[in-house]
Amino acid sequence: MNSITRLVACLVIALAFTTVQAQETKVDSTKTSANHLKIESLKDLKINIENEERDFLKSEIAAINQRLDDGKITAAEAENLKKEAAKNRALNIENRLAIIDNKIELLKRNDDTYSVEDGEEYGYVLRIGSGEEDKESFVYFGEKSNDKPRKYDRRTTTNVVFALGFNNALIEGQSLSDSPYKIANSDFYELGYAWKTRIFEDSNFWRLKYGFSFQWNKFEMKDNNYLVNTDGEISLQEFPSDLNKSKFRTTNLVFPMHIEFGPSKKIEKDNYFRYSTHKKLKVGLGGYAGLNIGSMQKLKYKDDGDRIKNKQRGGYEVNEFVYGLSGYVALGEIALYVKYDLNPIFKNQVVDQNNISVGIRFDMD
Repeated sequence: MNSITRLVACLVIALAFTTVQAQETKVDSTKTSANHLKIESLKDLKINIENEERDFLKSEIAAINQRLDDGKITAAEAENLKKEAAKNRALNIENRLAIIDNKIELLKRNDDTYSVEDGEEYGYVLRIGSGEEDKESFVYFGEKSNDKPRKYDRRTTTNVVFALGFNNALIEGQSLSDSPYKIANSDFYELGYAWKTRIFEDSNFWRLKYGFSFQWNKFEMKDNNYLVNTDGEISLQEFPSDLNKSKFRTTNLVFPMHIEFGPSKKIEKDNYFRYSTHKKLKVGLGGYAGLNIGSMQKLKYKDDGDRIKNKQRGGYEVNEFVYGLSGYVALGEIALYVKYDLNPIFKNQVVDQNNISVGIRFDMD
């Protein structure tokens, strides 16, 4: 019995040893598999780095060739610039690949409790431990590359448009001083977005400016008057009680286009050039067309001691199609701005009246 007992004990010990060894092998296999995926990803990143730097070099050489074709540099200067660009890109590849190689060595040497996060090309995020109590520390090895070459020539620029000023109406047979709308209290606002494109290849004197804008044209009536729609005909009539305020507003969505002209300064760098109109005289002439998207009359008055505020939207037979002429003159960042609607404000009105606005415009660069 003693020999049988010893035999059974030996078998149990051997089985336990085999199980432990299998578990350790499984753990090693899991570790190798997890880190292997990260290593393969980093190897792919090395290929991307090489391709990226080569693309950058192609862009730089294209810019140098453009300068050579334009006669801005000699053939010898172009050759030296190309050699310098090639040298810099080769060093970039060497340095960036060395960082990735270091990441790969870290992954090969350590298990999953010590990992390098992908996505930080120039730094390592090291995680120690496992579960919710993992601690992370960042070891910094340099800045991430944002070394994209500038576009050699940018013919189109963009601006936000904002304008404000006085608004009124030119009425057939009347001067502006005889307008039924208060000059000081009637105003306009404009907010939009504009593109400006250089028309000619080698000159920035002529530019095309175009975009879209929302325009709010406001009128405040004189002499206790307000607008009345009588069977589709719009006229000004006296309000039956004392008005504290009587205002009318139209809202338009328009698409302006101007020919802008004026001098500019050419700024030339090694890999790009730009034209600047900063602090230069700029003149824009053109027009706009669009749609009326709303109208409202607001009246404030007292009725039996109660303050009444009455807002009426629509119903004023405003012309749906809006079109007109506009222009500006700028010296610096602010322009004097004028716009005039060629369409009458209302479809049917006793006397034709057209909206006119004078103010300042902010979108000059």
